[in-house]
Amino acid sequence: MIIISTRDFRANQSKFLEMAKNGIDIILKSRGKGSFKLVPVTDDDTLMSKDEFSASIEHSLSQVKDGKTFAMKEGESLDEFINRMKLEGHV
Repeated sequence: MIIISTRDFRANQSKFLEMAKNGIDIILKSRGKGSFKLVPVTDDDTLMSKDEFSASIEHSLSQVKDGKTFAMKEGESLDEFINRMKLEGHV
């Protein structure tokens, strides 16, 4: 882990962004604003607003209520289930 000041960060942004991208923990310390951890956004991160997220949940709940769901077969792996959904045109 590397702890840097916001001044150091401003002077060497590319360097610290590359380090964070490569898995090094970077902590920015600011006297007046506190400390922050710099981490890269990954494919697993969701980039949507709270309203978009809520709408997505509401849509999904209405699909469940309407019976528009699909179940995995016994012994079916997740990859097999996803491939079956693709073959059947559901994904």
